Amino acid sequence: MKATDTSSPDYFHKVVDCQYACPAHTPVPEYIRKIAAGQYADAYMINWKSNVFPGVLGRTCDRPCEPACRRGRVEEEPVAICRLKRVAADNKGDITARLPSIAPRNGKKIACVGAGPASMTVARDLAPLGYEVHVYDGEAKAGGFIRTQIPRFRLPEEVIDEEVGYITALGPVMRLGERVDSLKGLLAKDYDAIFVGCGAPRGRDLDIPGRQEGAGNIHIGIDWLSNVSFGHITRIGKRVIVLGGGNTAMDCCRTARRLGGQDVKVVVRSGFDEMKASPWEKEDAMHEDIPILNFLVPKEFLHKNGKLTGVVFEKVAPKYDDKGRRSLVPTGEPDQHIACDDVLVAVGQENAFPWIERDAGLDFDKWDMPVVSEKTMQSTNPKVFFGGDAAFGPKNIIWAVAHGHEAAVSIEKFLSGLDVEDRPPPDVDIDSQKMGIHEWSYDNNIANDLRYKVPLQDKSIALKSVKTEVELGFDSELGFKEAQRCLNCDVQTVFNAPACIECDACVDICPTDCITFTENGEESDLRQRLKAPALNLSQDIYVSDTLPTGRIMAKDEDVCLHCGLCAERCPTGAWDMQKTIINITHAGSTCRSR
Repeated sequence: MKATDTSSPDYFHKVVDCQYACPAHTPVPEYIRKIAAGQYADAYMINWKSNVFPGVLGRTCDRPCEPACRRGRVEEEPVAICRLKRVAADNKGDITARLPSIAPRNGKKIACVGAGPASMTVARDLAPLGYEVHVYDGEAKAGGFIRTQIPRFRLPEEVIDEEVGYITALGPVMRLGERVDSLKGLLAKDYDAIFVGCGAPRGRDLDIPGRQEGAGNIHIGIDWLSNVSFGHITRIGKRVIVLGGGNTAMDCCRTARRLGGQDVKVVVRSGFDEMKASPWEKEDAMHEDIPILNFLVPKEFLHKNGKLTGVVFEKVAPKYDDKGRRSLVPTGEPDQHIACDDVLVAVGQENAFPWIERDAGLDFDKWDMPVVSEKTMQSTNPKVFFGGDAAFGPKNIIWAVAHGHEAAVSIEKFLSGLDVEDRPPPDVDIDSQKMGIHEWSYDNNIANDLRYKVPLQDKSIALKSVKTEVELGFDSELGFKEAQRCLNCDVQTVFNAPACIECDACVDICPTDCITFTENGEESDLRQRLKAPALNLSQDIYVSDTLPTGRIMAKDEDVCLHCGLCAERCPTGAWDMQKTIINITHAGSTCRSR
């Protein structure tokens, strides 16, 4: 193998697993260290720059960072990265003086369709740079699905108001209550670019016998949640069936419990482990005494005298073919009848673009979705960009934010006459943490440290109202303790081959056997010859230049805990601990010049 080029901007980015896994690439270890130091405003602003909605995401994020966390490689639970965002948000104080200054208008106008997280991210990035950004939304308040689909017991409205307010303070023109019903009409106006961030507004229905007859008590989940959010619906029947296994289904069943549902059941066609809902969402539902019934496929809505009485289900089981593909097949068991007063259908969402004329210059694919570049977010009409659920279908808030950042870069390049395909690399700063010959400016204790539980509101209180927040969040003491679990994976073990005397002291002290001195070879061969075979091909092997004995040092980046024991033990200082700060390029001067 060739010696590793650590000067590549992506090398250490990939090694900071939590940041790399985050779609918005939030510098996780850096803001966690700020929390541990009690510097909550600093931690909040690090988050605000990258993920835009720290208080919202600290309660609702789908947490792609946490499965990547290195703490999870030595213990069952990763660091509570998501909930630590909330610690920063809850304790930050007044940060308005830290918001970006606003440049004079530059004469360019941009329209954003929808006021959800993707559009608001575009506005946050471009409005301070002098662009006149107009944000259209049919609702009276900005926030999109953050406001309409997430129940208040998970996300208080004042948190949404605060973080949306930070963006509106930057000067975008908020055209709320103005629904866009024609893309051609918008293109005919004097906008230089258009961003579409209107979400995936339509919930999927179930076309099975009895659907029309029982329609009065069969509700589409996302529409029902929206009506609850706006106060249009305040009660539901005592017996409720929720169909679906995603996070929307979990929100529906928990909301139904608070609106009078005494016997609420979630019924899913797949197995429990295959459900799309996040594990913690399922745990929260079961904590509130909501059973989840699996491998049941709805066959018929039962009704009597125009009123829904129940649902008939067919029992199925998974079957796998010789290629490992799964299908659900009937077991032959008798159908199951579950009585109910109301059904909430939460079996998925899909995009609907009736307002985009098919002769507006955009190509659509076989699924009737606009053709959008995953790299630039640009459609086949170079003036029109997409992001969030409107771009590639339903995902989550953090993906919408990431799309907004990328689209803002593309829009600025497009309006500056630059190539939108040319994506500036991240800016990477690497600084040694050396304080003495064998001392570094961070804690390298790798002792077991179990994850702290987030305190919850008492169930008897929580279930009385749709507005009583269930999670109470970490206080400053628990936040400090949880922050201390972080292994500082952005502090890299950096090897200087000329200083190495091949004493193997680092090999002896390494707690995960990730360092090996051996003969070089092809990667497939070398991975098998390490002290502990490197089986995760998605993570690199850090390979040194050839040493005097002809051997090389090889370190498996997958299992290294960045504990620093190798650097502490090394008698010649061949190992250094260097902190990497990775700044993803956003719209602005660096976008144009880097």
